[in-house]
Amino acid sequence: MTPKIKRQVWAWIRGASLGLIGYAAIVPLAAGRWDWLWGWVYIGLLAAALAAHPIVLVPINPALLADRSRGMRQPGAKRWDVALVMLASVCLIAITIVGGLDARFGWSGNVALWVHLVGVALFVVGWAIFLWAMACNPFFSEAVRIQEGHRVAERGPYRAVRHPGYAGACLGLVAQPLLLGSWPAWIPAILAVAAYAVRTALEDRTLQAELPGYGAYAQRTRYRLLPGVW
Repeated sequence: MTPKIKRQVWAWIRGASLGLIGYAAIVPLAAGRWDWLWGWVYIGLLAAALAAHPIVLVPINPALLADRSRGMRQPGAKRWDVALVMLASVCLIAITIVGGLDARFGWSGNVALWVHLVGVALFVVGWAIFLWAMACNPFFSEAVRIQEGHRVAERGPYRAVRHPGYAGACLGLVAQPLLLGSWPAWIPAILAVAAYAVRTALEDRTLQAELPGYGAYAQRTRYRLLPGVW
């Protein structure tokens, strides 16, 4: 690992840590109390998911984590991509805020324990798929762009769908209202999933137009996000 990559990896870790602190601050502020159990379960799972990034990537591809430290500040980043990522990010924050307000005011009533546990399971599976996709694709950039030496990823989950990272992210988004036990939180969650679906379609179109070999891969791997559906 070069000194530059090491600095960028640490920059990613610092950014992820600050983001996690921000999410953790939302829990008591929105819920109006410190003992909102499922809010803290969510923060714990999110912390584990973020910690898994360097654990997975540093041994096999630290340059990818270094690249992701720049976020959307990438050469060739497209305006529609930046807009969709911003929309999804706002919705992601809104899920936690709405879930906390729901815990404070009791909008969803008493939610069964199994609903929370299904949410936990889906969240873990979604993040596992996301990390698996990232480990199998050395060009898993934050921004939609064609990189130097860019090749089509076909290993691992890319054998089943063309955009497994988005599939995992969407599963994680669907999990959050269940995990938090908040039915109103479905509103920002569905908006975020819609933003990722649009991003998937536009990214797929970009790759078919600009990345050699992707068109043939798309013919072999028919589905973008959900096998047998789309």
